[in-house]
Amino acid sequence: MDKQGAFPPPLGDLISRNASRLTAADTRLLDVLTGDPVRAAMENGKEVSLRAGVHPASAVRLARRLGFKGYPEFRSFLQGNLMEGGGEDFENPAARMAARLMRAEEGGILSSLLDSEIAALQRARHSVSDADIRGFSETLRDSRRVFVFARGHSAALAALIALRLNRSGYRTADLSSQMHQLAEALSILEEGDALWLLAFRKASPLIQQVCEIAAAKGAKVLALTDLRGARIEPPPHRQILISRGAPGESQSLVVPMTIANAVILDLAAIDEGRSLAALADFKAFRAQSPLSQALL
Repeated sequence: MDKQGAFPPPLGDLISRNASRLTAADTRLLDVLTGDPVRAAMENGKEVSLRAGVHPASAVRLARRLGFKGYPEFRSFLQGNLMEGGGEDFENPAARMAARLMRAEEGGILSSLLDSEIAALQRARHSVSDADIRGFSETLRDSRRVFVFARGHSAALAALIALRLNRSGYRTADLSSQMHQLAEALSILEEGDALWLLAFRKASPLIQQVCEIAAAKGAKVLALTDLRGARIEPPPHRQILISRGAPGESQSLVVPMTIANAVILDLAAIDEGRSLAALADFKAFRAQSPLSQALL
């Protein structure tokens, strides 16, 4: 077998130390584990043995040769590597989902998700200051136009931010929904505008390019990122870093949404009634417009 590089280092070390004791059945089992380590960490010994085409007891014997009391302990070891590794496996959506399911096995899925969200919100309480929020809101208040851009899951939050800012009286465009016209939208950026970027997990090359264009045109760049997406060049005018959850935990969208809500609320507190007046006007328009009846 020549696939140890596919295993997390601790498992690779175990295999190396016990290589002389491994049988042909062990090799077939390890080939199966290597081929799909996420699935292997979810299955019991009988299921792994069945996929490897060996006797059901072979998985137990392999676990014992590697130094475990039985296959359940070996499986826990595999799961621990998956949940705590935080490396390349967590660029794999299946690995992230499997790790969350493992964490939820004892306490239930809803409780596990709630615990993860609460922990992430508590971390945000201690890592994001009122001054950070004020820096964002002041930049938005003083901008002629606001552009919001995100990719992936964060695009949903970009749409919500643009909606709320528009209702608060700020000319805002959600560039995430205009990918087919992104070049045209970026071409009109200029000094006095603000670009609000959202980058979770990592800042994609496109995020970096948009930031470079905005900086070259003199627009101020705001960035709301998690720790993995923190590196953006050139550095944004303002940046808020958050933790959306540890490896193996739910990667919260509640935390960045809470930060965005705080910025928009603070904006209403410092813009001398602009937001409140715009919201009142919008409410009156919606009540009187025939559109309101058509959309009911």
